[in-house]
Amino acid sequence: MTMQPDGVMIANGLRFYWTPWSLGVSLVLLAVVAAVCLAGWWRSGFRAGYGLLELLRFLIAAVVVFLLNQPEWVTEQRPSEKPSIAVLIDDSRSMDTLDAMQADAQRDAAPQGGTGGTGGTGVVSRKQSVAALSDAAFWKPLEERFAIRIEPFSTTREGAASEGTSPPAVGTDLFGPLDTAARRNPNLRAIVLASDGDWNEGRPPVQAATALRLAGIPVLAVPTGSPTPLPDVTIASLDCPVTGVVGKPFRVPFTIRSTLPREQTVTAVVETSDGQTFSKQLRLASMGKTTDWIYWTPGAVGDYTVTVRVPPQPGELLPDNNSRTAPVSIRQEKLRVLVVESVPRWEYRYLRNALSRDPGVELSCLLFHKGVSKVGGGNKDYIKKFPGSLDELSQFDVVFLGDVGLDDGHLTDEDCRLLKGLVEYQASGLVFMPGWLGNEISLADSPLGDLLPVVLDASRPEGTGTALPGRFALTDKGRSSLLTRLVDSADENVAVWESLPGFQWYGPVLRAKAGSEVLAVHDAAANDYGRIPLLVTRSFGAGKVLFMATDGAWRWRKGVEDKYHYRFWGQVVRWMAYRRTMAKGERMRLLFTPEQPEAGQEVSFDANVSDAVGEPLQAGTVTVLVTAPSGATETVRLAAPGEQGSWGVFSGSWLPREPGSHALVLSCAETGDRLEASLFVQGVPGEALGEAARPDVLEEIARLTQGSVATPDSLQELLLTLGKLPQNPPEVRRLRLWAHPAALMTLVSLLGMFWVGRKWQGLI
Repeated sequence: MTMQPDGVMIANGLRFYWTPWSLGVSLVLLAVVAAVCLAGWWRSGFRAGYGLLELLRFLIAAVVVFLLNQPEWVTEQRPSEKPSIAVLIDDSRSMDTLDAMQADAQRDAAPQGGTGGTGGTGVVSRKQSVAALSDAAFWKPLEERFAIRIEPFSTTREGAASEGTSPPAVGTDLFGPLDTAARRNPNLRAIVLASDGDWNEGRPPVQAATALRLAGIPVLAVPTGSPTPLPDVTIASLDCPVTGVVGKPFRVPFTIRSTLPREQTVTAVVETSDGQTFSKQLRLASMGKTTDWIYWTPGAVGDYTVTVRVPPQPGELLPDNNSRTAPVSIRQEKLRVLVVESVPRWEYRYLRNALSRDPGVELSCLLFHKGVSKVGGGNKDYIKKFPGSLDELSQFDVVFLGDVGLDDGHLTDEDCRLLKGLVEYQASGLVFMPGWLGNEISLADSPLGDLLPVVLDASRPEGTGTALPGRFALTDKGRSSLLTRLVDSADENVAVWESLPGFQWYGPVLRAKAGSEVLAVHDAAANDYGRIPLLVTRSFGAGKVLFMATDGAWRWRKGVEDKYHYRFWGQVVRWMAYRRTMAKGERMRLLFTPEQPEAGQEVSFDANVSDAVGEPLQAGTVTVLVTAPSGATETVRLAAPGEQGSWGVFSGSWLPREPGSHALVLSCAETGDRLEASLFVQGVPGEALGEAARPDVLEEIARLTQGSVATPDSLQELLLTLGKLPQNPPEVRRLRLWAHPAALMTLVSLLGMFWVGRKWQGLI
């Protein structure tokens, strides 16, 4: 062992890693080789040259024995710098929650001159309960042995640093600080982590803890905060659509979360920017979520804001989060609808009447009637043939397919392929309305088979007729769906569906496919899979699909005329087409999913772009410029993967970081077109106050790294634990002589010399 000028102690030495087996073999080998060498020298008459040759033989054997016992040259080096301790203190907004207990003992735990908190007994913020850890004086007893590095952490808005602003933290990332602690702090011996454990950004912190365990760096956790949330009532979400139609009921759904210790009756109020107010009484479950909705009928076109409020409740400690606002664009639009049918059955006739009389719908009908020489009819609504080109078909927002298929000269395989692309890439809606002719069975083997939300029974293509009328039974999904809302009251709506005139035929449905939503089932008929699904929806690509398994909706007019029949089909058309109307220009359309995401939830962009002559753009540079409420900008490049290029579809994704209204500008470099839109991101600016602390997260990190857990009122124990930490083990460097190339070269050289020596002595 030597001492270098810089004071670093170094121990060098040769070490063998032998085993009893290798040592025994080595001794036997040396003894045998020595005997052979002596015998050979004796037979040569003890000639000097032969003796040197036998000595070389023994030397080769000795080298083999030397390498067989795995010799290594080991160097141990201790670092010259003091080991460091990283003190990571959560500085996010949730640490301002006033739910941490402060005891007099915590003040006494701080060394003389240190700040041990606010002193006294009571409730303080989580940040105040661990404030002593951010004071350099608190760590003075450890300064002789360790370098203390205090590092507050949180997640801030992107772009803030470049703009020179300091926005509030929007989340807590525990993985990042733990993962980079060893790289930021040389010779790291331990980590002190003070947090409420409520992480909502980054990767799971246990992944960083696993890496720290392998590096031998323990984490001493200081959890703070109460694992029980503060008594509070908050508007958890406001998920209304971003667009609506003037004169049509607009559904404002919301979710209220209550952490009050008892059930509470509250009055939810919806206020619109034009001065209208609507209210509804709700029963809030204790420590749970309640979802409901209120309807509003906008009277004029324009941009509005919708605000949901709940008055502060007795015992509530955080009344500031009792409201949430979202922007809504109300439009007067003309939706283009295509109805394709084989025969003019009653369902078709009444559906055509309902849609042709809707002022917001521009209707086109195609009727394949057997025995008629010319397709179409005398009314202006009829067209002569199915739109055979992409340009013609892409004009339609919703397509109804009645009792038609690939047979009898109805649709072609190319027509089905175009319809599939219309739904998947251009966000149109498709409604399947089977009939007693059973033509829809042939669609299962066409490109439209992937869109069907149900599995059809090919053994009964004509469906099932019944003597007694059947009725719709709404499922839980159906009771909350906009499609099935025939009256505003939820209880009254169920009663209306139960009282609707029944139907005496339903289609050949076996079951709903995985991923579909069943809104209504047969009230009596069932098979091996359960009740027969009658009203089933699903999303496919950018669009939506609906399967209506009966042709008796026209009977709903009995006694009430158009009251329920017109409302149902009007809601179907608008529900299936509203995504296409989010942001629409002359040659561009922008779709995004979800329509009102939460901060941190990925948003998918789909843009339809046409060139100067109206044809779908095959390739180009299409981007979306996103401007956040803070002014930060981000450019999202959209690409046309696969066959989407033939539809002029460009897709991409983006991750919102802050809540509020974001400005979107869709642009295409080749055409020079621009389209402006807006996207509202739900959430609050910064983490929510009053959320439950998660001490289990910090306890798991400490357990994985073989650390320990200390409470804010026992910080003196933390100092004692850190003081008992041993010095960092020396850095050990090993030169494996037995595997070194020089060892092989030496052995080969000796063998070569031995061969030359034998030739010199005339033995070869």
